Amino acid sequence: MNTLKLVIVDSNYCDYLRGFDSKVVYNYANKNTRPFIGVLFNVGNIEYFAPLSSPKAKHLTMKNRIDFIKIDSGKLGVVNFNNMIPVTPNNYTMVNLNKKTNDF
Repeated sequence: MNTLKLVIVDSNYCDYLRGFDSKVVYNYANKNTRPFIGVLFNVGNIEYFAPLSSPKAKHLTMKNRIDFIKIDSGKLGVVNFNNMIPVTPNNYTMVNLNKKTNDF
């Protein structure tokens, strides 16, 4: 059974990866900035994180592609697979959707 898992990736890990790939999205540890939330999925035995992007007007007219999928036709944002990174359980924290608040 496939399930949706939302996670927050550790900012230090993102900084580490940026040493090898400058296109790794910034994730700030500062609690005043938004958490770096995305979708966790597996390809073979490797886990990957694909970041969520907040809704933008341009998403409404863009088409889903292999590296870009709209959520609710773009009204709720998108998943950017072109920005995905490999992760391990040591690099992320699960978001509990059943809690009213999460400690980011």
